[in-house]
Amino acid sequence: MATIGDVARVAGVSRSTASYALSGKRSLSDEVRRRVAEAVEELGYTPNAGARALATSQTKVLGLLAQFLEDEFAPAMMQYFLGVSNTARQLGYDLLLVNEPDGPASLRRVLSSRMVDGVVLLNVAEDDARLPVLRAAQQPGALVGLPADCTGVDVFDLDFEESGRQMVDHLHRLGHREAVLVNQPEHVVARGGAYVWRLQDAALEEARRRDMVLHTAFAESSQPEVGRTLHRLLDAHPAATGVLLNNEAAASALPGVLAERGLRAPDDVSVVGRYSDDFARTFSLPYSAVESAPDRLGQMAVRQLVRRIERAADDEPHVVRLLSPVLLDRGSTGPPRPAPHP
Repeated sequence: MATIGDVARVAGVSRSTASYALSGKRSLSDEVRRRVAEAVEELGYTPNAGARALATSQTKVLGLLAQFLEDEFAPAMMQYFLGVSNTARQLGYDLLLVNEPDGPASLRRVLSSRMVDGVVLLNVAEDDARLPVLRAAQQPGALVGLPADCTGVDVFDLDFEESGRQMVDHLHRLGHREAVLVNQPEHVVARGGAYVWRLQDAALEEARRRDMVLHTAFAESSQPEVGRTLHRLLDAHPAATGVLLNNEAAASALPGVLAERGLRAPDDVSVVGRYSDDFARTFSLPYSAVESAPDRLGQMAVRQLVRRIERAADDEPHVVRLLSPVLLDRGSTGPPRPAPHP
């Protein structure tokens, strides 16, 4: 494995000059920087992380605490992970993924050992037990998900309230007066998944304001249970002409359920989901949906985190940014089917 001494030898400079060229701490000629860069490329040199941390007080590593839970749809969570990891790599940072049941303890261990320069938290609960640990740490943190108390952290999330209102409004403008909203599993709500009731409460309020009937229900995160639940909901509400999906597993199961019942969207039922365009392509979903933007949220969180790390922006106010929802029309909604004659 190449060392900084090897780089200096190939570049024809002293060891300290090679180090300065890589760190940017001193002004050097373009010629010297070019020779060092060529030597690094030729030798495949990678700075030692431990030595770099001693010299700069930085590890160039970000921590990602992601709780992949059994009652959530893993492919949807992976999209947030990719947004974080790709952006970290683009900005010159490695990523330490921590996925342990005891979130506060694992976060405390990672932060106290100085293994990372900052952390991103995913799957943020309303009263997240990891937040007191993060606020007490020297390293900064960024969240993808909105907690009840945003003090001391930068927060990025989709505007779930506006998403719920937009989904209901879209169906109402087409003439629908009764619909079903399919939510995440009830366990997600029980442990503090506030985004579920943020969307649901806003959707119910909008439905009441527009004199529209909206039935709500929890659904599972895996087959065949989620398919059975969708069948039960459609049986229980035969007058519903629209289906709203705040559950990615339900969205992926719905095409098969409608096919089994001989129904088509939008001819027989209009469908609006809440998931990303990438998710729709992965599962070949033909439904219009509010873009959940997991990759963009991950990018925003990492960029803000790196900004705090590299500019020592501790004195700047923390930000809470909610992305405005954008509904992507894939042709799965239309006027409701005529009511059958008595």
